[in-house]
Amino acid sequence: MKRWKTRKGLGWAVAVLVLAIGGPAPAADVQVAVAANFTQPAKEIAAAFEARTHDRLLLSFGSSGQFYAQISHGAPFEVLLSADADRPALAEKAGFAVAGTRFTYAVGRLVLFSRTAGLVDGQGAVLRSGRFRKLAIADPATAPYGAAAVQTMTRLGVYDRVKPRLVTGTSINQAYQFVQTGAAELGFVALSQVIGEAGGSRWLVPASDHAPIDQQAVLLKPGQDDAAARAFLAFLKGPQARKVIAKFGYGTP
Repeated sequence: MKRWKTRKGLGWAVAVLVLAIGGPAPAADVQVAVAANFTQPAKEIAAAFEARTHDRLLLSFGSSGQFYAQISHGAPFEVLLSADADRPALAEKAGFAVAGTRFTYAVGRLVLFSRTAGLVDGQGAVLRSGRFRKLAIADPATAPYGAAAVQTMTRLGVYDRVKPRLVTGTSINQAYQFVQTGAAELGFVALSQVIGEAGGSRWLVPASDHAPIDQQAVLLKPGQDDAAARAFLAFLKGPQARKVIAKFGYGTP
């Protein structure tokens, strides 16, 4: 009887060991740097990814230029979702990113938006009229949507005229906040920020008025051995994520 109990105890121990070896891997945390314009889609995509995998995405939002500066100084981000193609390419070239993992996940659209109905017309002529005191944009040095705004105004021949009226945000989110709070009567923002907003007035800037806003993702060196980070990038290319991306007004490659 004593021998049977000993064998039974040994059997349970072996079973527990087998389950521990062959069971599901523990959930992982993934540090993701996300361009500010992609805040809402990223949250929705993250929720879907976490529900499927039980891994957790720790999302940080800001300007692509600021993120690149942080990454170059050793910030432990594992994935970068940039608002442009330049920073991921630079990260790859400088050895901060894993070669061959870079891809375009969304194509952004720029909008001139105001909370005031009738202020912004369908051609952007308000920029020539001067019927505003302040115009919000994101910092063109660090935020691709800000650079696109400057390119658009330059193409229209109004940049020098409106430059004294510019209110510059550190990111496209802050530029949008300036418009929302009334600090600026109108501003260049991302279509994704206002696509579900009723009222106001807007001009969807033709894509030909500025350089393409190809938003690229890349796996960073801290995440090169992280299966969850790689799984998230694969999920970002899939149909469920692409559906969310399109819903927020982005083009999908």
